[in-house]
Amino acid sequence: MAPSIPKKQWAQVIEKTGGPVEYKEIDVQQPGPDEVLVKIKYSGVCHTDLHAVNGDWPLPTKLPLVGGHEGSGYVVARGDLVTDDQAKIGEAVGVKWLNGSCLSCDFCQQSDEPLCLKPTLSGYTVDGTFQQYCIAKAAHVAHIPDGVALDAVAPILCAGITVYKGIKESGLRPGQSLAIVGAGGGLGSLAQQYAKAMGLTVIAIDTGDDKKEMSEKMGAETFIDFAKSKNVVEDVQKATADGLGPHAVLLVAVSEKPFQQAAEYVRPRGSVVCIGLPAGASLKAPVFQSVIKMINIKGSYVGNRKDSAEALEFFRRGVIHAPFKTAELKDLPEVYKMMIDGKITGRYVLKIPE
Repeated sequence: MAPSIPKKQWAQVIEKTGGPVEYKEIDVQQPGPDEVLVKIKYSGVCHTDLHAVNGDWPLPTKLPLVGGHEGSGYVVARGDLVTDDQAKIGEAVGVKWLNGSCLSCDFCQQSDEPLCLKPTLSGYTVDGTFQQYCIAKAAHVAHIPDGVALDAVAPILCAGITVYKGIKESGLRPGQSLAIVGAGGGLGSLAQQYAKAMGLTVIAIDTGDDKKEMSEKMGAETFIDFAKSKNVVEDVQKATADGLGPHAVLLVAVSEKPFQQAAEYVRPRGSVVCIGLPAGASLKAPVFQSVIKMINIKGSYVGNRKDSAEALEFFRRGVIHAPFKTAELKDLPEVYKMMIDGKITGRYVLKIPE
């Protein structure tokens, strides 16, 4: 028997760039031929959601807009073209940042669908997961394994997949070292765990005793408090066995300065992988040092469907635990305020009302 689907639902909506975010009733949409309707149970809150509210990225948002792109829930309806292999009624799925792609362009054909030139982005160009019922392309939902807690898995659907992809892009091998900048945040806390699970030595860089304590629990061998350090570059290099610096740096910070420092302390032939997207920031590196040290500087976006499945499998096996706190959907503005004030350690997950 098909689930009963209401005509109206509660959602967090922005009507104009800059907000405010309004908790209000809106219509429940019907899925198109290749889409599914997901009853959202939980949704993580990402810094990207705040960028969507503020409109401070060089990418226009849909307006009005329902934000959110870390939604976990159950398929309650699907279009006529959706097969059981893609999504079954009642199946637990995740709605990710990449809501859909064309599947026919050069990038999609090479499993680089995040680089599709005509993507739909959850909570940005299409309505996202801060609502009770959400539309997603069936080909792109993440399949959540049986028995996995839907609240705990929500942060994996963006933060987890993103950092896992970034570590893969670094090209590191087991036994090598990885510095994670912004290690105490939602992405950083997961990056530390994926790095440890992949056999890497972790140097955590952030500030605050709470983030130090969490990083030590996540498996970091060294924590460097950039606010207390007299010389971050020297301290990072000293944290490596030979003093030459880490084999790679993963930048998940939300401020610009760390992006200017990383090339100075990464070791020769090392990689600097940029993931965080501070508004209006630029990436700079000394040309002379970058050339003679043969440094590789690259960006890493979100993962493809295979990366998503792999990241979820690490979580299913119990080697990844996303540190999170739970709040109600109606309390999203308070979560945003804590995010702006830098008071969130780990991730916040919203419980969506029934």
